[in-house]
Amino acid sequence: MKANEYRTHTCNEITLEDVGKKVRISGFVETIRDLGGVVFLDIRDMYGITQVVTSGKDEDVDFASHIPIESSVFVEGTVRKRDPETVNLKLKTGEVEVFIETIKILGKRTKNLPFEINSDQEIREDLRLQYRFLDLRNQKLKDNLILRAQVLQFLRTQMIEQGFLEVQTPILTSSSPEGARDYLVPSRLHAGKFYALPQAPQQFKQLLMVSGIDKYFQIAPCFRDEDARADRAPGEFYQLDIEMSYATQEDVFAVIEPVIYNTFTKFSNKKVTNYPFPRISYRESMLKYGTDKPDLRNPLFIIDLSDFFKKCTFKPFIDRTVRAIKVKGHLSKGFHEKMLAYAMSIGMGGLGYLEVQEDLTFKGPIDKFIPDELKKDLLKLADLDKEDTIFFIADNEKRATELAGQIRTELGKRLNLINEDTFEFCWINDFPMYELDERNQLQFSHNPFSMPQGGLEALNTKDPLDILAYQYDIVCNGIELSSGAVRNHDIDIMIKAFDLVGYSKEHIEEKFGALFNAFQFGAPPHAGVAPGLDRMLMLLTDSESIREVIAFPLNSKAQDLMMGAPGNVTREQLRDVHINIDIKEQKRTLITFVLIKTF
Repeated sequence: MKANEYRTHTCNEITLEDVGKKVRISGFVETIRDLGGVVFLDIRDMYGITQVVTSGKDEDVDFASHIPIESSVFVEGTVRKRDPETVNLKLKTGEVEVFIETIKILGKRTKNLPFEINSDQEIREDLRLQYRFLDLRNQKLKDNLILRAQVLQFLRTQMIEQGFLEVQTPILTSSSPEGARDYLVPSRLHAGKFYALPQAPQQFKQLLMVSGIDKYFQIAPCFRDEDARADRAPGEFYQLDIEMSYATQEDVFAVIEPVIYNTFTKFSNKKVTNYPFPRISYRESMLKYGTDKPDLRNPLFIIDLSDFFKKCTFKPFIDRTVRAIKVKGHLSKGFHEKMLAYAMSIGMGGLGYLEVQEDLTFKGPIDKFIPDELKKDLLKLADLDKEDTIFFIADNEKRATELAGQIRTELGKRLNLINEDTFEFCWINDFPMYELDERNQLQFSHNPFSMPQGGLEALNTKDPLDILAYQYDIVCNGIELSSGAVRNHDIDIMIKAFDLVGYSKEHIEEKFGALFNAFQFGAPPHAGVAPGLDRMLMLLTDSESIREVIAFPLNSKAQDLMMGAPGNVTREQLRDVHINIDIKEQKRTLITFVLIKTF
């Protein structure tokens, strides 16, 4: 780095080659060791750590020993070799130290530290987020941010090399029903009207295709007012947003697969699924894995035995969807008890199972309910062998699918079947275009802008629940990394697709006016995908929470504890955007609520 007033070197640059040279470094005081007559300090900056040492003068020792930890300091001195017994080869600078000639406090810490920096101790997340500027001094978090920047640059380079044009789309836009709640921004110039922060650049990137931009990409910010999950940040997140004109599903796969593969192989030592990635239909995934986000590191799979148990007399399985999971090897009584406890915790009434004996007979709670003449059929259907165990899940079809998926995941964890040293990718495709909601009303199951397979004819002639869409997700280790679709670009298909879920032509024109208008001006076929940048980084860093790879995340309640957001604003600010809030009424309502809760 270029020398300046504060430093000639960063704290990882000084080596044996600098012995005898005068240097300047600046950084935070990480540790102070007073050895009686001499003081050693570790100075840390973004790049590394350098040890500095005082003279034996009383005033130097006294000054250095009283510098508050985590203060920012300047040191000027001469580089010398460390004594052999003090060499620290874990540090790049571990063979040298700086003999202090001048030390100044640039920024003194005047408050007690809320937690120890770089501590291995568990620290409450709310405290970490409140003091995020201190939390980011932690080496692990700092490394995560550095990796984030490197990954972002690498992704951008790969897209540019493939001929994609980076275009920034608006942050202030109109509200539209895209699945989650919008963040609304009131307008000052247009009383009573609101902007919305984009849930995704969906409409804009499609409009770019209509405008003739052939290949678009963006590291796009997205804003959704939804609940937090471990793999989803509330408020805002970033995705690698991609759209291509005159493209099919296969064209999208061919573009994004090497991007994903190259990124994960470059920034991880784990084994990565080579492309082309496996393709699994939604229907197959739900049956075989009990989820549309399967973790393929888990070798267990689910089979359907509903038809088989129609021939049996076990009442809990009668007129039920019955799913089963085979496990190889003998399982202890204690294991079965723990699995039963888990099954009960997720709402199951029990967890039936059978063990296969050496003579290929069965042992287990439901053995007596299976006619002897059918037991050979069960062995064949489930591909059972001696010492195998088979678990059964019975419920209505939707619940049986969900519960079987959870049991599969739990078995994989408890039996240590998950290979933690791999990234297993796959595509989930052929999603249903529509589904029924809790009110038994038809709705879009995925993305309303997707092209239905079979086009307008399918919409006009088929049962909506039988229509598939050109929709696809990238899944990695049980986490949905990306969603995408071949887009609808035909105005007649758009009208009919929305009509089936109760949207009139006038409503479409009101909510999606720009697309509605654009599709009447010769829109090209187009398709895209949008891998989540934060989720990619969460996987690459083995982080348990997505907040570990974001510089300043909101907490699980969508609060910024450091900045105090969301926060109060003045009446003048509200008046400027034509909003009036009756604070007294708010307080009165709150008091009433408290009284009701108390009494």
